[in-house]
Amino acid sequence: MKRCIVFLCALLPTTLLAAGDTTVIRNATVLTVTKGTFQGSILIRDGKIVEAGEKVLVPDGARVIDAGGQYVMPGIIDCHSHIAADSINEGAVAVSSMVGIEDVLNPDDPDIYRALAGGVTTANILHGSANPIGGKCQVIKTRWGKDAQGLIFEGAMPGIKFALGENVKRSGSPGGGFGASPGLRYPASRMGVEDVIREAFTEARAYQKEWRDYQAKLDRHEQAVPPRRDLKLEPLVEVLEGKRYVHAHCYRADEIMMLLHVADDFGFKIRTLQHVLEGYKVADEIAARGTGASTFSDWWAYKAEAFDAIPYNTALMVRKGVLVSVNSDSAELMRHLNTEAAKAMKYGGLNETEALSLVTINPAKQLGIEKQVGSIEPGKDADLTIYDQHPLSNYAKVTKVFIDGQLYFDRDKDLEERPGKEARKKALLDKLKAQDKKERKKPDAANDKDDKKGEEPGGGE
Repeated sequence: MKRCIVFLCALLPTTLLAAGDTTVIRNATVLTVTKGTFQGSILIRDGKIVEAGEKVLVPDGARVIDAGGQYVMPGIIDCHSHIAADSINEGAVAVSSMVGIEDVLNPDDPDIYRALAGGVTTANILHGSANPIGGKCQVIKTRWGKDAQGLIFEGAMPGIKFALGENVKRSGSPGGGFGASPGLRYPASRMGVEDVIREAFTEARAYQKEWRDYQAKLDRHEQAVPPRRDLKLEPLVEVLEGKRYVHAHCYRADEIMMLLHVADDFGFKIRTLQHVLEGYKVADEIAARGTGASTFSDWWAYKAEAFDAIPYNTALMVRKGVLVSVNSDSAELMRHLNTEAAKAMKYGGLNETEALSLVTINPAKQLGIEKQVGSIEPGKDADLTIYDQHPLSNYAKVTKVFIDGQLYFDRDKDLEERPGKEARKKALLDKLKAQDKKERKKPDAANDKDDKKGEEPGGGE
């Protein structure tokens, strides 16, 4: 634990550069994603994009950043991540909708800074996949240096994690998993997974009716006793009422269709199918329901239920009209989502704009935050990433990252500060080693007392 603190102290920035009221990024190749590409400038004021175009006047007193022809794109959005959280799975029960990632956000997780250095400005932090119905999700911005509350993406639509397949049913198998108790936990099969979800929403409907009946009595000015609150069912009622998005971990086509049919029966919508590696098999059905797909670029055959996955999955679903994003589900992969998106050009022939959309405007739409982020347009948050080369190139490096118009990552500054941080880290480690050495040499007070006691008359009794 002490060494972890030492590492974080060394990693924290010495200063967080304030953006000031007005900033202009000029002489840039601007990839707006939704409004084309141009050589020009971006005017930022009070954390918002005010203007973006070939000719932008620089206001008096504005801070000017010369991009030197480098590429500016919207900050990358990861629709499936597990960084910045102290715990991921509450696996002891099949339905854990009463728990939420917001309660365990960890602003000191260095993966936040690493994601930021990879151009990621927004991430959907999901509960794990141990349960048919898991915990509540939390959309964050990678505001490294802020506290837990400061990470939260204000106004983002709340979500909840569902999961199907092997991860869920093995939690009900001998040996357990994901925090399950040593005994078996229902369900242990795919049919049991469906039953758990149907039963939970049957209970949620009844709970919803209790509250509606109560409200109806109040509207009639009748005396009424409020129903007892159920923190497990409240989020599911929000799903039924369209107030909370469902993000569902899935792989196989049969289980994808199962969940879509369950949602049809109960009158709600699956916002995104996560992983959805066999989505290409049922893309028409997914598109018909307006359900999104957040998938891997080219992961396949890494476990039994992923054997039918193909790298063309992303492009095939896009061509069928599905709103598709590419996610990481990995703190390491999160650092180069730009090149993960580029793979859809090789596997399926998407064009540059379509590829960039997979990690910008498409995940923004899936999370219901497209009015704030996901493209470079006036009125949106100034969440911007600057690359030294085209972001779809393997050779591209992030040089600067802005969130809400504030510079959170500067590659040159990072490199400049590394020797100083290493020196600070070494000094702290040396101090820690000296303290450990001193403690080892210090005599045990209790043993010393016993020794002295033994020297006194009668002390050896």
